[in-house]
Amino acid sequence: MKRSILITSVLLLFVLQASCKPSNERNKEAEAIAQKELTPIEIEPQDGLERAYFASGCFWCVEAVYESVKGVKEAISGYSGGMTKNPTYRNHADHAEAVEVIYDPKTVSFSQLVDVYFGSQNVTQVNGQGPDRGSSYRSIIFYQNDAQKKIIDTKIAEINKQLGGDKVAAQVLPFQKFWEAEAYHQNYEKLNPNDSYIQNVSIPRLKRFQEKFPELLKENSDH
Repeated sequence: MKRSILITSVLLLFVLQASCKPSNERNKEAEAIAQKELTPIEIEPQDGLERAYFASGCFWCVEAVYESVKGVKEAISGYSGGMTKNPTYRNHADHAEAVEVIYDPKTVSFSQLVDVYFGSQNVTQVNGQGPDRGSSYRSIIFYQNDAQKKIIDTKIAEINKQLGGDKVAAQVLPFQKFWEAEAYHQNYEKLNPNDSYIQNVSIPRLKRFQEKFPELLKENSDH
């Protein structure tokens, strides 16, 4: 009898705690679950080039990191990870700032791009990177097929084992759609080298990455 009462009390407490969460937090949790259950959309290679999608903080920073990697033809800033159509910088709501990485798989593999992803961020920071905080800056790594998901899951398991108590904060989601950001966001670091954010956040982050992965860098890589 006592055990039955205890179990009922625990269940009631769980329900009450869930109901006490702000509605927007509950909505985000429900959306994240719904996203994970979607079938990933695979982008067909064009002219021998493939595409991969990553989010980890400000897209200016992430774009600059990937454009310094050999085999990457272009990195494009944009939005992904949400359900809202036609997001903009002023209103990308449930989306995260993300980048589309266009690369030559003969020079750099998806596995190496995943290494770049985890090696260029604070893997345990939730909902942001560095000074950028909020769901728009959350880390998401997107997969287009089971092979990519296996690569991602394996690397996360290895990192978690190294971390011990902490865990990788990045969401792993099936890719659905990438929305390209406004023109003024593209190549922002290169075009605005004296911007205070670029000087104090983007360039230091890029340099930290380049020091860790010199073997992956283009010969003419900046900074």
